[in-house]
Amino acid sequence: MAIRSILRYPNPRLEKVSTAVKVVDEATKRLIDDMFETMYEAPGIGLAAPQVDVCKRIIVVDVSEDRSQPLAFINPEIIESEGKEVTEEGCLSVPGIYETVERADKIKVKALDRQGNPFEMAAGGLLAVCIQHEIDHLDGKLFVDYLSSLKRIRIRKKLEKSARQSM
Repeated sequence: MAIRSILRYPNPRLEKVSTAVKVVDEATKRLIDDMFETMYEAPGIGLAAPQVDVCKRIIVVDVSEDRSQPLAFINPEIIESEGKEVTEEGCLSVPGIYETVERADKIKVKALDRQGNPFEMAAGGLLAVCIQHEIDHLDGKLFVDYLSSLKRIRIRKKLEKSARQSM
């Protein structure tokens, strides 16, 4: 297992649409392990493969307090959604920035698990929000894309200034 570098907004690679995983092989499982290690180290509750510069449809999530509920989704697809929830979101690719975003309150998702077996799962609350946030990454979308263009410009400038100061 290895900790991978997380791409930062406004890196254009974060805007790419990811490709479906055709075969769940040892390389896929290693990537999932690396993603969990990277997510926990950051620390975060979700991570998508594009954030570690791998353009594949894979996300990992663990919203538990004690890191005891790791979930891997390969080729995830939301097949049902209902309700609306407005929550404050952050992102490992947009460090230190938190804004409110509206998402579905409850979802049903289908995907492949770490072994390549298909499954469906219902989720609500924070887990539903996190899964939707990570699936957005697979489609080249970040939570800041839900904000006004003025807010996006301010966030971009703030992160660019922060990056220059840390050099």
